[in-house]
Amino acid sequence: MGTIIDDCKNEMEQTLVAFKRELARLRTARATTALLDGILVDYYGAKTPLNQLASLSAPEARLLIVQPFDRTAITDIERALQQSDLGLTPQNDGKIIRIPIPELTEQRRKDLVKHVKKVAEEFRVSVRAHRRDTLEMMKEMHKEKELTDDDLKRDQERMEHLTKEYVEKVDKILKTKEDEIMAV
Repeated sequence: MGTIIDDCKNEMEQTLVAFKRELARLRTARATTALLDGILVDYYGAKTPLNQLASLSAPEARLLIVQPFDRTAITDIERALQQSDLGLTPQNDGKIIRIPIPELTEQRRKDLVKHVKKVAEEFRVSVRAHRRDTLEMMKEMHKEKELTDDDLKRDQERMEHLTKEYVEKVDKILKTKEDEIMAV
């Protein structure tokens, strides 16, 4: 029986990892190369991830540097950055691209916090969906006499505890990100 709960725990853990990755892509006042994850550059007709075409760094709190491995790709990279939904303005000097990260306005911070809360709720729902699926499997096993009444009750309680634990982890990560966004 532990394997079903272990599988569910692994799925919840993967949900947590996906939540962290999603939050890393959100723009805050600090420069981080994670902002550029997911940007695809049209490189010789193929959509190529930016991190495969250039070295990315954040040498200062408000600056990202993109240094292409192939200088002929610099205009394609700049175009991809301008077309992205980041709202940043890249500056190309022919060798590297500098991306200054502007200060966030108070309203933009509040909008970001609302967005982060919405994303967190989606991940909480995902954790609960894993619980629901596992509980349904347990009930099916109980119906087929693979699980006793006592085992079912005990495992359901374990699932509730596990779900509560992972929802609290999502909330903790959310709180940390909110504090990061609202820090001036």
